[in-house]
Amino acid sequence: MRADKGTRLLLAVLLAAAFAMITMDARGGTRSPLRPLRAGGEAAFGPVARTVAGATEPVASFVHGFGHSDADREQIAKLKAENAALREQNETSADARARAAELDKLLHVASVGGYRTVPARVLAFAPRQQGAWSATIDAGTVDGVRPGMTVLDGDGLVGRTVTVGAGTATVLLAADPRCTVGVRTAGAGGPGGGGAVGLATGGGAGELSVQFYDPQADIPIGTPVLTFGSGGGSPFVPGVPLGTVTSVRPTPGALTRTATVKPYVDYGGVQTVGVVLTPPRTDPRDALVPPK
Repeated sequence: MRADKGTRLLLAVLLAAAFAMITMDARGGTRSPLRPLRAGGEAAFGPVARTVAGATEPVASFVHGFGHSDADREQIAKLKAENAALREQNETSADARARAAELDKLLHVASVGGYRTVPARVLAFAPRQQGAWSATIDAGTVDGVRPGMTVLDGDGLVGRTVTVGAGTATVLLAADPRCTVGVRTAGAGGPGGGGAVGLATGGGAGELSVQFYDPQADIPIGTPVLTFGSGGGSPFVPGVPLGTVTSVRPTPGALTRTATVKPYVDYGGVQTVGVVLTPPRTDPRDALVPPK
């Protein structure tokens, strides 16, 4: 307890002395008796302060002045141009990789199905007025393309050629309501290797409608549907995947059975396609059905 009282007393004395010295120095001005002590402090710590100020001043001047000279502006413009070029190169590389992957899938389908195809790129989609779905591709008569040929991609049936020029052709997409395709369900035991046969009609990007000829046919949800094949392979070759059954409507007393099919192909975003120049020697049956 005595030690605490002594400490508090000493602290009070030091604070009083400090206030007295500050007051004396302020009132004394240039004649202050504490002036020599203050000068000594300045002599001791002044060089340190000037050194720190000298070190930070160039940095501050650089930051403040960067970008204002012609050389700085040229450097900034150069860096921006290089950054834009790198961004474009990266986007181009990504697009090239995507195209290569699409072409690989297309070549796989053509090889397994036994189709001889000519690859093509979709140049443009026609305005989808009144439910019309068609596209222009960069292959024509010079590539052996003729009207009434099957067009597919790595996922399945795209459509058929309708008009052909020297270097381009118009494809009526399977999603178009004017497009009808003979189809069958996957599985052994029926014509062409399928269990049920019908006629598919385009219904836009999201679905197709299929009229199966057997009203009693057992068509489970998820059943794959493929092209049945036209005589001579025109306009449709056999075995091309179309989509999977998503619903079957009951049709009591009717002569057909109606099913809704979700297509494998994204008709609004297809880019790389193949035009089948000659049909396969043998029906590939279910070889191209995508794995579940």
